[in-house]
Amino acid sequence: MLELAATGPVRVVYNAFAATGSLMANSAGDRFASLLSLMVRLRGEGGCPWDREQTRTSLKPFLLEETYEVLEAIDQGSRDHLVEELGDLLFQVVFHCQIASERAEFTIDDVVARLCDKMIRRHPHVFGDRVVADAREALAQWEQIKRAEGDASGQPRSALDGVPDTLPALLRAQRLQVKAGRVGFDWTEWRQAWAKLREEIAELEAALDSEPTERVGEELGDVMFSMVNVARLRGVDAEDCLRRATVKFTRRFREVEAEMRAVGRKVSEASAEDLDQAWESVKVRERRDSNQNGTER
Repeated sequence: MLELAATGPVRVVYNAFAATGSLMANSAGDRFASLLSLMVRLRGEGGCPWDREQTRTSLKPFLLEETYEVLEAIDQGSRDHLVEELGDLLFQVVFHCQIASERAEFTIDDVVARLCDKMIRRHPHVFGDRVVADAREALAQWEQIKRAEGDASGQPRSALDGVPDTLPALLRAQRLQVKAGRVGFDWTEWRQAWAKLREEIAELEAALDSEPTERVGEELGDVMFSMVNVARLRGVDAEDCLRRATVKFTRRFREVEAEMRAVGRKVSEASAEDLDQAWESVKVRERRDSNQNGTER
């Protein structure tokens, strides 16, 4: 065994014979240790040039991409695909920890230790003597403990903390509404949110007639935010709804393209009437196939 000491308190052991055998052992702990060793080897002398030159900044798009690929695998319902994509996402976490270890900032041990401490601290009904009646009480307790912990500077947390600015706007709106709702800042039912949405639509309609583009954009944002509220209170995930709508549009548009190609035409050459007729034809065919197969599309 060749021992490679990573910068920091954790010592990682690399199996020098891994190239000719399996790097993986039987237990999850052994397999994870092997993954850490593999990462050290990739970043070390004689490792992979690409891996060695990566930074936190250069890895950001890959972290985001792997996250979305996990979501896609979940939607597809494929066990093997999900196993693969979760592994790729885990590798990104290990990659960032290795970079931090090389800079003597923190190690994977610090990350796991902090995670375990937080989970234990925020589940006193499991690891302590508190009692909660249901999931709702458990969630309220979590938020209460989280706010009491304060932020990195010791200041009290806002109920809205923990929602990244970098989230997709629709998802961020939903998460902000959920967090505000947990402290009582919410409608009592979806019909109230629906009434608010209709009010916002009226304001948007008035702005469209006479207001500058900036004002129209503001009103449109209010409408979209209110739509998320209606979806959330109705028990519907707005982000997932829009994602599925884009998937449906993509599928139908490609079928329209295929219909155009079948008669030797391009979409760009077809009239609006021809395109509308092709689109409706695709919708009818989808509904028919859906009814025959007992599925929704």
